[in-house]
Amino acid sequence: MQTVKIEPFKVIGIAIRTTNENGQSAQDIGQLWGKFMLEAIAEKIPNKIDDSIFSVYTNYQGDHTQPYDTILGCKVSSLEEIPEGMVGQSFNGGTYGKFISKGDLTKGVVFGTWTEIWNKSLNRVFTADFEIYGQKSQNPTDAEVEIYVGLKNGKND
Repeated sequence: MQTVKIEPFKVIGIAIRTTNENGQSAQDIGQLWGKFMLEAIAEKIPNKIDDSIFSVYTNYQGDHTQPYDTILGCKVSSLEEIPEGMVGQSFNGGTYGKFISKGDLTKGVVFGTWTEIWNKSLNRVFTADFEIYGQKSQNPTDAEVEIYVGLKNGKND
């Protein structure tokens, strides 16, 4: 894990409230991705900074074992224009642990990395964690996805 500073940023996209209990998030987030791709949501997002797709986990009720929101969208320069049916949210940035998930997206490589993260003793803030699907994630069978986990005071337990 590499520790990095993230500047404040904004995302517009589609969202769902979910939980990791009983595999619910895998089902809900899978459906969210299906809608995102089928409806070409990325093409409808105004003020995009680039074409990277952000999957943001935020509005935690507590920690990763309790309900939270997943927002699937793009980083934007402004939240002034949010299309109907979408959400926009600002994030403060801060100190993050950066993980790289490499491999076959169709075989759950990102979920595998999250399982490792959940089993680590990290001093997490549970404000916003996110994945970035950029240029290196274009080939789903040989992808590289960046995962950022918010940390308290930049330190681990």
